[in-house]
Parts: sequence; structure tokens; C-alpha cells
Amino acid sequence: MKFTLSWLKEHLDTEASLEEITDKLTAIGLELEGVENPADALRPFRVAKVLEAGPHPNADKLQLLKVDDGSDQPWQVVCGAPNARTGMVGVFGPPGTYIPGSDFTLKPAKIRDVESFGMMCSARELELGEDHDGIIELDVDAESAVGQSYADYAGLDDPVIDVSVTPNKQDCMGVRGIARDLAASGIGTLKPLNADAVERSGTGPDIRISDSEGCPAFYACIVSGVSNGAAPDWMQQRLRAIGQNPISALVDITNYVMFDLGRPLHVYDIAKLNGPLEARKARPGESLTALNGKEYTLDETMTVIADGNGAHDIGGIMGGEATGAADDTTDVLIECAYFTPERIAMTGQKLMLTSDARQRFERGVDPAFLDDGIEIATAYVVSLCGGKASEITRTGTPPTEQRSINYDPSHCLRLGGVDVALDEQQAILERLGFAITRHPREGGDQASSASTQEKSRAPDQVGGDEKWDILVPTWRRDVHGSADIVEEVIRITGLDAVPSTPLPRAPGVAKPTASPAQLMERKVRRAAAARGLNEAVNWSFISEKEDAALRGQGNPGGDNTVPWVLANPISEDLKVMRTSMLPGLLSAAKRNMDRGATSICLFEVGRRYFRSGTNASDERATIGLVLAGEATPRQWQTGKAVGFDPYAIKAEVLALLEAAGAPVGNLMDFVPDDAGPGGHYHPGQSATLRLGPKKLLAAYGTLHPKTAKAFGLKGAVMAAEIFLDAIPAKRSSDHMRSGYAPPALQDVTRDFAFVVDAALPAGDLVRSVKSADKKAIVGARIFDVFTGAELGDDKKSLALEVTLRPGTTSFTDEELKAISDKIIANATKLGAELRG
Repeated sequence: MKFTLSWLKEHLDTEASLEEITDKLTAIGLELEGVENPADALRPFRVAKVLEAGPHPNADKLQLLKVDDGSDQPWQVVCGAPNARTGMVGVFGPPGTYIPGSDFTLKPAKIRDVESFGMMCSARELELGEDHDGIIELDVDAESAVGQSYADYAGLDDPVIDVSVTPNKQDCMGVRGIARDLAASGIGTLKPLNADAVERSGTGPDIRISDSEGCPAFYACIVSGVSNGAAPDWMQQRLRAIGQNPISALVDITNYVMFDLGRPLHVYDIAKLNGPLEARKARPGESLTALNGKEYTLDETMTVIADGNGAHDIGGIMGGEATGAADDTTDVLIECAYFTPERIAMTGQKLMLTSDARQRFERGVDPAFLDDGIEIATAYVVSLCGGKASEITRTGTPPTEQRSINYDPSHCLRLGGVDVALDEQQAILERLGFAITRHPREGGDQASSASTQEKSRAPDQVGGDEKWDILVPTWRRDVHGSADIVEEVIRITGLDAVPSTPLPRAPGVAKPTASPAQLMERKVRRAAAARGLNEAVNWSFISEKEDAALRGQGNPGGDNTVPWVLANPISEDLKVMRTSMLPGLLSAAKRNMDRGATSICLFEVGRRYFRSGTNASDERATIGLVLAGEATPRQWQTGKAVGFDPYAIKAEVLALLEAAGAPVGNLMDFVPDDAGPGGHYHPGQSATLRLGPKKLLAAYGTLHPKTAKAFGLKGAVMAAEIFLDAIPAKRSSDHMRSGYAPPALQDVTRDFAFVVDAALPAGDLVRSVKSADKKAIVGARIFDVFTGAELGDDKKSLALEVTLRPGTTSFTDEELKAISDKIIANATKLGAELRG
């Protein structure tokens, strides 16, 4: 919903600034979408006078002007406008000015060998209209404003405010409704609405209703002898400011009343009608061409306005092309009807047709505003187009019955959490249009606004001596009960006034605690973020194509990988419940790369979903990881960027497994011979981490090029999944953290180099070495790998650094030798030989 500041002040008497108004709009639930000022683009343009106008020496259709815009020297301008002449006052854009209507910036140029500086502008070039036949010609009195900014001279400094109106706030689909809410908030006073009766004579039109369910009320009158020209400038400016193109006075009047008062109307050219107008159900297969130029086929569930020739108007949504007002229209029928919101919504959905009128009717316009609405529209027509108005014909009965709500003012505190004084509650509701009758409770004293009584009562008893009867205004069809009244009071008081108060804990209810699985996920999430990974939150649903390209690992320890497929998905791209965390992460990586990201480090903690048996659901806690792009950017030492490799993703997996409490030291690497675990990793560049041969804890490696291509990714992409549900739970004794006991003596390191088969995984050697003396050996790592002709093609040399920790006394030479012998013996079991 858009409106200008001056338009708002036609209804709201306020001295508040633009910023105060926009802040208040958001505070009362009318969320501010933005503020634009069209004058900002027009400030560089100046009021200017043409001092001289003569023929161009080299072109018959061009003129050479001397233009005074208040500068020290007049400008020489080449102009092709036929109305340019000496003495006229127009709008001038000096060099360097951006022309919004033509999308270019003025520069000094030579036109037919004559220099030209700047431009005298037309209405279209300034986006002030469609007129491009000549330049803008201002009134004679504009000569005194030469040199002034045209935006200031023309009064165009009028900010356009755009607010988001929620579906329940149908009363704010007009500027007056927004002004009413602002007035209720105390930022100003609502001005009275001028709806004086128009002088009328003669019989009104013949109108009928045969579909009272779709159109309960139909009012109309005739205005004869109108002259349909252009709407006045002030009306055109306001409509244009909110994105509406002015058409003609008659059409613009109906649009203006709709946006101003939230009351859609329609005008018919009487000369194009045949017999009485009737609100009836459409006939099956009946069609009409609407004002948007499109033809629509109707059915019997839709309400139309028809005459003897057939349907002319899709009731409450859009008028027909055949009977619309034109430039030569002299007699018009003004329609002001009430259409049932549910019928309008259903019709609009079937026809896939939306309009400003539909937005208002399907939310619910004020059924009691028919008389005032047609009076105001008729007054505009008579004053702007002339003519004489007939009497109003009224057919049907609008649903104007007002709901009455029994309200306990103490509910404001109990439900809303804000202690609002009784008189203030009443004032807010009355400013919103509610009528209030206050009654004492049975057996209580007459209620009053005595603040001393209110303060003396407990907070939850404020208003407890009274009961109110509240009459809901006809324009608020969203208010049905006491809770809605509380919402209105709290909304206008301000949500910022609601205190943050913890709920009291009921006796016997235990304090909230996190389960071991939840604690694990929290630790892993923090660990991943601390390592520089960015968390992603994706849909749990993926497309069938993504599921086929990257089917998950299945249930660790099992082979059930049948996914859930939704029978009625919201989108074909969200049809299958994921069996892997990777599709969402890979799609996120693609989106980030498309936007220029060079290094992608993503993780997600979530669930994978499987069908267990016929209908049972199996959810598995999992972490997904994706590394893509540059691990380090190019720099002077290397000259090029360095990408991620399988060791980088393995390091992340091991770190997160350790954070999750997995026994990292006991894990075994398994490198498959095929295309990696699950079939979507690169063979030879991927592996799994297992606790024993069958207990799968993680899978990681380089994504297979085919899989990466399926997601539109280029280059090497590292991916991993950690199966949190497969990590063994800690024993009860493990939950107690042992006291910190630093070693009494320094660690001792020893290096060993073993020649092993080239196919032997280095991790197997490390595990074997560490198991040689579990008490003394606290660490072992590979620090060098060597291959060469002297070792043979099927051999490699692995160098390990082994860390030994003494107890209460230092190691003796004999103890160190014994440990070394054990290390060599364990390595020999794997076919290793001590090198050297």
C-alpha cells in the first residue's frame, strides 16, 4: 500500500516528521517497506526562460536557443521541440544531469556542427507524464522562479511511503484507514470525512440482484452531461506517485477513491449498456473481455454485472472493456456494490486474475460505506467533469450488523502482558472506531478511572471491577473476540511496551535439560564454527533429480536407503526427504560461487530420513561438510591459489568427531576400490572412518566429477558426512570430567622410518605403533613419506614421530630400548622393515 505524505495529511492532522510517522507505522503493525521521494531525481532540473529562439543553421527542424537558468551566462541549447519559442518558461537540465525518462546523462555535444549544452525537457523525459510532443511549458508567473529547482517550484517534494498491510488489516487498504491507526496511536488527529450529499434530481438507474449470496448490496446512480477529460494535476500526481497511470478523469476518480478510502467503484458508459444492470451468477461458458484486454471464461460460481447483452464486469475484480468510460462518454452510471469476500477470493483464484479491487473486496470492504462512497465519488465526478446527478438506486441489504463483544479490561494485562489504564484502553479503542459501554461487575462498585484504585489492586486484577460491552465497527471484520480487543490495545500502545517476563515455573516441574544427543550437536556446531566453517540451514526436502544424483549412505550398519517421497509437495524441487546432507550443501555452494565467492566452507547439522519397514520413519542425526574453491588465495610465494584436498576434509572430520566424543584414536580408515562410499566420491581420493570393520562413523573425500557436474560445480569439491547417531554413547562414568593433572616430566620423542608396501595405509602403521605400549606412547604421527628407485616401485618409506610420556621418573636407556623394540615388532607384523 503506497501513499504520499501530503495525501496522508489530507486525513491526519499532525506535526510529526516523516521519520516519526514511518517509525510509528512499523510500531503499530504496518511494516514499512520503504520511502522514496520522486523530487530527489528532479532537483537538478531548473526553471528556465528561453531568451532567444532562432533557426538552426544546418537543420530545418531544429532551433537554437539561449536559455537562462539563473547561471552567470545563458546556455546555448539545440532543441527540436515545436513549441520552443522566445519568452517561454520551461524546465532545463544542465550538463551532467541524469534524464530519468530517457536513461542517459547530459553531456556537451555537437548537433549538426553546433555545440549544445543541456536540454529543455518534456514531461515524459522527467517521468511526469506521457506527453512528448513538446517541452514543458510553465505558466507566465513562473518567470519569477527562474533558477529555482523545478522540484521545489512544482511542489514535487512529497515522499512516497510504502507499507506492508497484513491480510487481516482490510481497514488499512485505504489512506484514511492508515491515518485512523496513526491517530489512535497519538501521533495526530483524524480529520472529519467530507461526505456531503450531492444535489440530485431524476430517477436513478434500473439495477437488480439475482445473486444475493455473491452481491448482497448494489447501489448506483447516473451522472448525465459529463465531459471526460484529464484529471486535475493534483490527482494525477498522487496516482502516478503510487505507480498508477492516469487514464481519464472518470477512471482516475474511481481509482483515487479506492486508494484514498479503500472503496472500489466502477463507472459504465450508459450509451454502451442495453437495459437494466443485474448482479447475477455467470452462466457456464460465458466470457468477457476485461479492461486488461484479456478474455476470461466464467462459470456459475462467479458473480458478474450484466445487462441484456451479457456479462460486462467480473464483480468486485475487474470491469469489462466493452462498457468502460471513454473520452467521448457523456452519461455514466456509477456502481458502488458490496461483494462477498469469499466469492471474490474464489473467483480470482480460478481466473488467476488479480487487481487492486480484488485485494480489497476479498479482505472485506466496509459494508456500511456504500452511501458515503457513492456520494463522494459522485461529488468528484460533478465537480471535475460536470453534469447532473440522479437519485441513488439501492438494491439489496449490505451486511452491516455490528458484532458486540463482552470484554474484561483486565485481560489486557493477563493476555498481553501490558498494564494499560482503563481510560487509556477506552481512548485507544474509541479512536479506532469501537463503541464502548462500561458496566460494573455484579456486586461491585461503579467503575471509574480512579488510578489510585487500580494501583492498589494486584496487577492481574486491574479492571477486575468492570465488564465492557464493545461494538465493533463495520470496517473491522477481523475482530471477533476479547483477545482481538487486547491485540488492538497492545498494538497501538506499542509492542516495545511489553516487558520480557519469564513465566513462573509450576511446582514439581523439572528444570529443562538437554539430552546427551542435543549436547553433542551443540558441541559439534560450536567446534565447526570455531574452525571457520559457515553453518547452512537447508530444506529437509530435495528434488528427485538431486536424490538420484546423490543417494545417501543409508543407515550406518544397514542397507535401507529407501527415501520418503511426498504425495503433495509444495514444489517438484522439494519432493523427496533427503537421505544425505550433501545435496542442500552442494546447491548452497553453487549459489555462493555464482555470486563470486572464491572459498566455500559449509557445514550443516540436521537429520536424514529413511523409510524403515512399510510406514515407519527413521531419522538419523548427521553433519554434512563441503569445502570448495580456494583453500588459500594466490600469493607471491606460490604465484597461484591452492585448492582443498582430501586431507583438508579429513582434518575437519577428525576434529568434529573428537568434539563429538568419538574415540578418534581407535578409528580405522577404509579406502574402497570403487567410486567411494555411497558411489558419489572419487575412487582413490575418498575413505570411510570406522570403529571396527562395520561401525561406520564418517565418510569423506573428493566428490566424483560426475556428481559435482550434476550440481553445476567445477573443480575439486571436498565433501563429508559424519553420522552422529553411530558414535558410541559415553558410559555414565565418562560424564565426570577428571581433574587436570599436568605431566610431571617432559615428553620424549623418537623418530622411526619404516619401509612398507606402497598399498599399506599409513593409518594402519600409526595404529599399530601406538598399540605397542599404550601406557607410555601418547602420540604418533607421520611426518615424511618417501618413494624412490632404491626402494622399488612397490615400496614406500614412512617416517613417524612417536611421543613418549614418562611417569614419576624419567625413562632409562633400557626402558626406551624396550619400547622401541615393541614398536619395531608391531610394525614388522604389518610387513614393515626398519629403514637404514
